[in-house]
Amino acid sequence: MRFGVLLDHQYELGDDINRRTGELVEFTQHVRDLGYDSVFGIHHYLSSLSTPQPLPLLSRLIDHSGDMRIGTGILILPMGHPVHWAEEIATIDQMSGGRFVLGIGSGYREDEFNAFGIERRTRVSRMNESLEVMRKLWTGEKVSHRGQHFALDGVRCSVLPMQRPGPPVWVGANGPIGIKRIARQGHPWIAPSNVRRNWAVGNLADYRAERTAAGFGEDGAVFPIHRDLCVAGSFEEAYEIAGTAVRASYGEYVQYGMDYFDTQWEGIKHKALFFGSPDDIAAKVEDFARAGYNHFVFRTQWLGLPIERSIETVERFARDVMPRFRP
Repeated sequence: MRFGVLLDHQYELGDDINRRTGELVEFTQHVRDLGYDSVFGIHHYLSSLSTPQPLPLLSRLIDHSGDMRIGTGILILPMGHPVHWAEEIATIDQMSGGRFVLGIGSGYREDEFNAFGIERRTRVSRMNESLEVMRKLWTGEKVSHRGQHFALDGVRCSVLPMQRPGPPVWVGANGPIGIKRIARQGHPWIAPSNVRRNWAVGNLADYRAERTAAGFGEDGAVFPIHRDLCVAGSFEEAYEIAGTAVRASYGEYVQYGMDYFDTQWEGIKHKALFFGSPDDIAAKVEDFARAGYNHFVFRTQWLGLPIERSIETVERFARDVMPRFRP
């Protein structure tokens, strides 16, 4: 069982990003020393919140992350050209000594697609073709490609990733069609943080069945999931600590058409959040692990929550919960 942390590097507009980055360096060092396995960054453009870009941020954290995997959770692949992504990602994989995990997604925010001049309806085909082109470039051979979105004529990538044939790729999706497509491709599916328990468990079962039918075995397979985590004396105490902040963070999504974060908040609050005592959290981890999840990536930071509260949660999980799942 592996445990990681999703850095929530989203701040009020005008916040001091240099200071916030320093906080994240210290937080990453702390997570490293507590025995976590991975640390991930998020990705958006033109956000309502000040959101530092993940690849420069993760590069800053490389020397502070020990042997942890570092990665994107997720990178919106359609927003860039595959040549750009191939060389950027190969560079950070080299810099990290081959510890990079490329988490990708197709995106959903209309303002991002409009600003980049990309038709939103093409986002999945662009993501898939981008990944195809990147894999070709990472062979180190000259690449000629004629596709729906991209054309290359005998070009060669100038930087190759340390991991061969490339970094592991995890793919995010929030609907059954996308989840099954990921299964047929053999990629790990990143289950989202905000979904209720039965949805997460049911879709993982469907994903695994589809993946097996496509001929992929489960030896060494990764089944990751994002969850919001706050460990305290009880659910009520955890929600008293972080409830206002977590709801404020999810509230930012309402302006992007996700009004269910407002209308269905009570259900999300009780059925999606990993909030509670160490025993409560251990029971939730055990439940999801029985369903097949084996890499939990926890978000412990939300809008307006002091970093000290996030540190308390990662410490308490490492002390009171993690040992129950480690030899």
